[in-house]
Amino acid sequence: MSWLDKWLGRTGDGGLHTEIRGQGVETLVFISGLGGTTRYWASRLQSIEDRYRIVLVDLLGFGESPKPWTRYSVGEHVVALHKVLQPLGPISLVGHSLGALLTVAYASKFPAQVHSITVIGMPNFGSTERAYRYFRHGPVRGGIVYTNVFLTMVACVITRRLLGRILPFVVRSVPREVAEDLVKHTWRSSTSSLWEVVYRYDAARDLQNLPPHIRVLLIHGGQDLMAPLDLIEELTNSNPRWRLCVMPGVDHHPFLRDPKGCLAMIDRLVKDSSNADRQPDSPRLVEAFRRDEPS
Repeated sequence: MSWLDKWLGRTGDGGLHTEIRGQGVETLVFISGLGGTTRYWASRLQSIEDRYRIVLVDLLGFGESPKPWTRYSVGEHVVALHKVLQPLGPISLVGHSLGALLTVAYASKFPAQVHSITVIGMPNFGSTERAYRYFRHGPVRGGIVYTNVFLTMVACVITRRLLGRILPFVVRSVPREVAEDLVKHTWRSSTSSLWEVVYRYDAARDLQNLPPHIRVLLIHGGQDLMAPLDLIEELTNSNPRWRLCVMPGVDHHPFLRDPKGCLAMIDRLVKDSSNADRQPDSPRLVEAFRRDEPS
């Protein structure tokens, strides 16, 4: 590989990096957010490994997956995911942040393959203008960096080139292995994915149009600054069949803060979705689910 290829971020042309564990009948697929990798989930799945076939995937442009010089659009990500997920048969998807948005997009594109989806910390801006307004004038410190392509690119390069080795000592809000992997991308894959998926993709529209057989669970931190809760509540108020769990005092990483609690809810959702009758949730069942949520 030439120095130009490396500089442009052209690294590999194979399929997405995938790890499979467990021998269960039901298949659970975990998709990380921006900068996340399989290690975001890997060490926190022991409680369900004996009951599910677990699939961990690095998104295109992140972790150990290829990082081509391309437009990292929703369609590009979904096509790459489908190449590795299609042979697995029926699946339930779990996505965090950007991965949550792509979970919705995948279920919308291939509904016949999907039993249920769990979206954790999903940003629900609906438009670039709404996202810009929130990050520039909202509570996120330094939010202007997230809405300027040049500044985002520079921040990405500095983080990867200068701070990479010391990042685990600087970023203490996530486990060490998660912080270490925050540099496993290119400025192109990170910046393009942020704009194309988080800012320009309207997941609410696809979510509303999912067929009734796909059960939906939304897990959100009550103190999530990167994905404001009020926009998720606004979205879920329109569909009483969806299950919303708000974890008080939790930030953008509910799964890292309470993995056992999140997995218990996911397990319950998948069991419901595997019932032969696939009956819609009644308001009473949804309310009972909410009472059982971890505090």
